[in-house]
Amino acid sequence: MPAYKGNNRSSGGLSGGNSSDGNASDGSGGSSSLPPDLESLIQQGQNRLNRVFSGGSPHGGVVILVAILALVILGIWTAWTTYYTVPSDSVAVVQRFGKYLKEVQPGLHFKLPLGVDKATIVPVKRQLKQEFGFTTPGATDPYQSPQDGKRETEMVTGDLNAALVEWVVQYRISDPVKFLFEVREPSETLRYVSESVMREVVGDRTVDEVITIGRQEIETEALAKMQALSTKYAMGISIDQVQLKNINPPQPVQESFNEVNQAQQEKEKLINEARRDYNKVIPLAEGEKDQRIREADGYRLKRINEAEGDAARFNALLAEYSKAPEVTRRRIYIETLQEVMPSIGSKIIIDERTRSILPFLNLDAQSGNRSADQTGGRP
Repeated sequence: MPAYKGNNRSSGGLSGGNSSDGNASDGSGGSSSLPPDLESLIQQGQNRLNRVFSGGSPHGGVVILVAILALVILGIWTAWTTYYTVPSDSVAVVQRFGKYLKEVQPGLHFKLPLGVDKATIVPVKRQLKQEFGFTTPGATDPYQSPQDGKRETEMVTGDLNAALVEWVVQYRISDPVKFLFEVREPSETLRYVSESVMREVVGDRTVDEVITIGRQEIETEALAKMQALSTKYAMGISIDQVQLKNINPPQPVQESFNEVNQAQQEKEKLINEARRDYNKVIPLAEGEKDQRIREADGYRLKRINEAEGDAARFNALLAEYSKAPEVTRRRIYIETLQEVMPSIGSKIIIDERTRSILPFLNLDAQSGNRSADQTGGRP
């Protein structure tokens, strides 16, 4: 019995030991389900993260500061790209994911940030220009000034002469949507159109017309053709003015052309002077002619009236003479003497019955007439 109990106790002790080992094995069985290497790697990563966020690492604070700063910059940039301002002389064309969305007027506007919406400012109320053959300092538009000004100005006229032509095209953007989307480079295309049209217009005229008298016609025709091509290509551009600047012949023949130009100016000067004299003399002659015609008409009416008056008086006298001839004759005689006698200086009345007359010489009157003649003939 004692031996049995001992065995039983020893087996119980063994059993208890086995039970303890079994519990230990069960407790460690859940944690040992992963491979030892993977478990150690996960544990190391967790420890490193704990050290970073707890400030255990010497660079942990810098990383946090950089992350916060990046978030702040991203927020500021996002807020900055949500609004935009359109100037008073422009409109904005808004695109969403590259597709046309709308057109907005001047003022403050908002859009989706981070490149979702894109607003392009287009100066529709500002007059733009392109220069050919010369450059204005301070130009900001790359297509305003020529890339090769010498090549652009060299043209051939209709009579196969050469001319150097400089000009300016002033235009406005009439349709911002067409200006941005219908033509890839509308400003560059306009330069090509302007140069092509100007060469065509200059090539239809002689060199004398191009340099001297044909400037206005060239500007008008070039403007019409440029506008027609701009409309045909749907460029969204309205041409306001085409202005010729300097038109000169090539340097080797410039002196001869200057002489021709001076002769042309002298010709125009003489023509203008002749027209001025014509406009001055002709009206005077016309006025004098009208005055003489009026004087002649007045004299004609006067003579007619006098003749009619004399005829009427003669008819009246004739009627009276028919009634009393002797009395009428004497009356006419007396009236005639009344008209004639006052103009006679001296009167000599001779009796009809006197037979001999002694001549009377008036010496005082003759000496007076002689003195008057001498005085009048004296210078």
